[in-house]
Amino acid sequence: MAGMTSTARPLLNRRLAEFGTTIFAEMSALALKTGSINLGQGFPDTDGPEEIREAAVRALRDGRGNQYPPGPGVPELRTAITAHQQRRYGLSYDPDTEVLVTAGATEAIAAALLALVEPGDEVIAFEPYYDSYAACIAMAGGTRVPVTLRPSEGRFRLDLDELRAAVTDRTRLLLINTPHNPTGTVLTREELAAIAELAVERDLLVITDEVYEHLVFDEAEHIPLVTFPGMRERTVSIGSAGKTFSFTGWKVGWVTGTPALVTAVRSAKQFLTYVASGPFQYAVAEALSLPDSYFDDFRTDMLAKRDVLATGLTEAGFEVFRPAGTYFITTDIRPLGETDGFAFCRTLPELAGVVAIPNAVFYDHREEGAPFVRFAFCKRVGVLEEAVGRLRKALAG
Repeated sequence: MAGMTSTARPLLNRRLAEFGTTIFAEMSALALKTGSINLGQGFPDTDGPEEIREAAVRALRDGRGNQYPPGPGVPELRTAITAHQQRRYGLSYDPDTEVLVTAGATEAIAAALLALVEPGDEVIAFEPYYDSYAACIAMAGGTRVPVTLRPSEGRFRLDLDELRAAVTDRTRLLLINTPHNPTGTVLTREELAAIAELAVERDLLVITDEVYEHLVFDEAEHIPLVTFPGMRERTVSIGSAGKTFSFTGWKVGWVTGTPALVTAVRSAKQFLTYVASGPFQYAVAEALSLPDSYFDDFRTDMLAKRDVLATGLTEAGFEVFRPAGTYFITTDIRPLGETDGFAFCRTLPELAGVVAIPNAVFYDHREEGAPFVRFAFCKRVGVLEEAVGRLRKALAG
């Protein structure tokens, strides 16, 4: 019969069976349906620097990147990435052999996991984790082993003993995200040193997702894990232009590592997108060369927005974990008399005209994340003020 398949086996690969439509798609659709302010998905509502947008237009007009760019990325961008790593962190990389440009950090994560993980390998990730981690580990045939960050004294903290206990003879890789989405935690020098010691002792590979490296606040400091003893030869570091320059649609990310690691990741990446974002690569090369004042002003602007949203959420009755990094705030809804983040987020648009994301989607142990809800503050101040006004009116009376 037309439309029938020849087998009763499900169409979707069983490795992906647990991953349906993302919560972001669901909540964004709900925002449109209800006319709500969308503080769920992490994208800015204004574009980044005009001169960088013009650099992309110039590249288009000059015919740079309109055809396939080189597989590793355009030389100008690879050189700019190495200059950025040297200037910010004192890290030296060869732009020809130790840098790979990707279609955003999401592809970099996928390519790194597909390249480095064999079926049956265990991958340790901190939960709550960015949702693509779980899907990419599954596609690689790996087994994810979550180590839970738990709130204590105003921030989500890593239990180093729990991390050590999670490592087995099957552990292949640690997947580290700092600054951490969604909790806003920035791992300390002491925590990173302990992670590095563990990786060296147990001979583990490490992937570090550092896309929020320029969004650290207060006394926090972003310290790349690769700067610690023994980490250079075992670490794949991932960066991205989208979060730093507010051009998330351009999808320009990168990997840095030893020639052997980068070659391995490139072997997988070439069969994903092959190449992407040609003209935008030239623009991002210029963006990475912006003066330090750009990065300072960007951080100052986001800090002010963080404080507007954090203060408003506190006044609305949430317990607020004021983030040390990223542009997300995690809140606890139990002071509001709520315990189910999914139910809360699905009713919040009708109740208050605001959309948020339930953190439980980022956990294997759903009960651990049940009372936590994430809001994004990468929006215009007026939008944030309107959102917190609605929340105060609806929740605090």
